Amino acid sequence: MARKKTVQTSKEVSRSLSAMAWKRLKRNYPAMFGFFVILFACMIAILGALIRPDKTTNAANAIPAVNTKPPGFEVKYLLVQKNDTIHPTTFFDKMLFGGEENKFRYVPITEFEFRGAEISVKEYVGEEENSQFRQISIPYLLADVLYPLHMNNRYSEDGQGNVSFYDIHNNKITRSIIEMQNEVESRCIIDQTYWLGTDRNGRDMLSRLMAGTIVSLSVGLISVLISLIIGISLGAIAGYFRGWVDDVVMWLINVVWSIPTLLLVIAVTIALGKGFWQVFVAVGLTMWVEVARIVRGQVLSIREKEFVEAGRALGFRAPRIILRHVLPNVMGPVIVISAANFASAILIESGLSFLGVGVQPPMPSWGSMIAQHKDYITTEMAYLAVLPGIATVVMVLAFMLVGNGLRDALDTKAVDDVRS
Repeated sequence: MARKKTVQTSKEVSRSLSAMAWKRLKRNYPAMFGFFVILFACMIAILGALIRPDKTTNAANAIPAVNTKPPGFEVKYLLVQKNDTIHPTTFFDKMLFGGEENKFRYVPITEFEFRGAEISVKEYVGEEENSQFRQISIPYLLADVLYPLHMNNRYSEDGQGNVSFYDIHNNKITRSIIEMQNEVESRCIIDQTYWLGTDRNGRDMLSRLMAGTIVSLSVGLISVLISLIIGISLGAIAGYFRGWVDDVVMWLINVVWSIPTLLLVIAVTIALGKGFWQVFVAVGLTMWVEVARIVRGQVLSIREKEFVEAGRALGFRAPRIILRHVLPNVMGPVIVISAANFASAILIESGLSFLGVGVQPPMPSWGSMIAQHKDYITTEMAYLAVLPGIATVVMVLAFMLVGNGLRDALDTKAVDDVRS
């Protein structure tokens, strides 16, 4: 019985370093706050158009009549079916960068009235100073609202309250006028609230901010992965082999390090062209130097340890020693620098998009949103530029808090209370 008790006590004391690090991290409330902010942003990015008010691709449903409206603005729309073939979208088509094709034309209205086989609406064209234009009534055929019609139309009424027409697939449809009026009123006239207002092009600001989350996290993730692949490879090779290999790698690191980061990113972006994927490569190729320096320093100290010498004595090849014995012992500092690089990548991407050499319209980016609305910063519509700025600050702060928390949690010299 005594021996069994000793074994249980030994298991409690010999907790893995990862479990101890996680315990320390959970005690760091700012880091956990940042962790939950990142988790929330990842959910918004992954679910994509499934949860956005504007479910179109890139949240780009622009309605000029409702541009630059304040938060909480409400408007009534008549949804008119487009005379195009709309491809169906699945659940997964709407996730991440996806979205559904907009099959309606949004007509903002103030009033509507049914007149037989037509619906007469007064379109919304602005605020009270333009109210005289809202007195013009514009008629729409009920069939044109509900169906994509054939260009030749061949629309006819039978005098008994029914209409016949042909859709774009040349299918003849006969409907009761009363039924069509009820369907239009229930399905094609909607009230929409813009909780964060609209931008200068009449797009939903909340949806654009949510779609911008995808761009920021994607650029951060891919660029950090690129920097890790290059930085860990070069740093490990330089630190393990030393000699002329170390000299060549350090020369390359010092050359890249001497060039200002933003200027180097702009140069790479101009060389590769403007676009979404080019930003990945440009940012990733400029952040690997920090990873390489840290990995090299860690490998230089670890390669002199007894377990590395034992591996050489057993005849293990250098790649096996580096991959299976050296790199696992340097991942702590690498994880910390990756969190900081993630925040830097978000800032760099926003800066590039602000300057017009990053993500190109209509794809939403917080930096380009700030650039589009910077002229409003001194007006009552300053929120158009402030909101994407706040989103950038919160995301960068979250990654910095997590990075600082990981640094403290992975510090093996830290004194930690392991008692349960």
